[in-house]
Amino acid sequence: MFCNDPASGLKAIIVIHNTTLGPALGGCRMRPYASTDEALEDALRLAKGMTYKCAACDVDFGGGKAVIIGDPLKDKSPEMFRAFGQFVDSLNGRFYTGTDMGTTPEDFVHSLKETPNIVGVPETYGGHGDSSIPTAQGVIYGIKAVLRRLWQDETLGDKTYAIQGLGKVGFKVAKALLDAGAELYVTDINGSAVKDLLAYSEQTSGKVHVLEGDAIYDAPADIFVPCALGAVINDETVERLKVKAVAGSANNQLLEDRHGDALRERGILYAPDYIVNAGGLIQVADELSQPNKERVLQKTKAIYDTLNEIFDTAARENISTTLAANRFCEERIAKRKERNSFFTAKQPPKWQIRQHF
Repeated sequence: MFCNDPASGLKAIIVIHNTTLGPALGGCRMRPYASTDEALEDALRLAKGMTYKCAACDVDFGGGKAVIIGDPLKDKSPEMFRAFGQFVDSLNGRFYTGTDMGTTPEDFVHSLKETPNIVGVPETYGGHGDSSIPTAQGVIYGIKAVLRRLWQDETLGDKTYAIQGLGKVGFKVAKALLDAGAELYVTDINGSAVKDLLAYSEQTSGKVHVLEGDAIYDAPADIFVPCALGAVINDETVERLKVKAVAGSANNQLLEDRHGDALRERGILYAPDYIVNAGGLIQVADELSQPNKERVLQKTKAIYDTLNEIFDTAARENISTTLAANRFCEERIAKRKERNSFFTAKQPPKWQIRQHF
């Protein structure tokens, strides 16, 4: 659905990919896309990824995504997010959304005035709060699963990491690794984030090396941790990587699924992104029932077990971890589809009756 509101300057796209498991759920990111086609392609890829992510972490939602075309540093306004909320509300509970890259929980407080179908709002408005916290925790569990698989030792501080992006999630992951005494290679377009991390590193036994831009692909690290944009594993970069594994929070890290095969051919273990970064999704999905932080933590810890299952399947069947993860999710969706057809009518799910703020 293309959303256009000239009065507020809103230009947005909402994509619903699959609702077999339940209403579509996916964040809303804001970027100064070069064209509508670029924005649409991003939204389509992200929505599909959310379908697989929801299946992987076993929440009763399908995949969707929204993108707002604009500069988050200059173009935001309360009116824009109220208008966006009205478009979300017009879908009558088929789509739930909240913060993502370029947006904040506070932005969606305005959307919440127009629709109840908003997640990831601040705790003062009845939400769980910052979803980047469980996302970062999930990344750490994913890295531990990789360490166990490759080195039979989950000690974070014994390895070096190349972190691409020090945003809401990447910065928290970097801090956790520094606290463990790890050595980091980092890059980010935001100089203040890099400066803040360097200052934080002085309080730890860890070490930080700052790289510029694409130099992160050549870093002599053990694990590449992409925490920024997608499509960073492609024909060019896959040949440059010197790491033994890839495990990060960025969505759609592979430009195409075949790049998962390319990583495997190079002996690089890939932890599928939509499993590693599922912590935030787990939290916002939980928010639509009665929020329970302990339950969120337990489900986030399960990322470690799911990855081990994916790694085992890939090794046993001699396939890429990408293919193993996709099959895992597709089988779960297919089983749910069979179960859904058992009843011809159902009561409305409880998340559709939450009242407006």
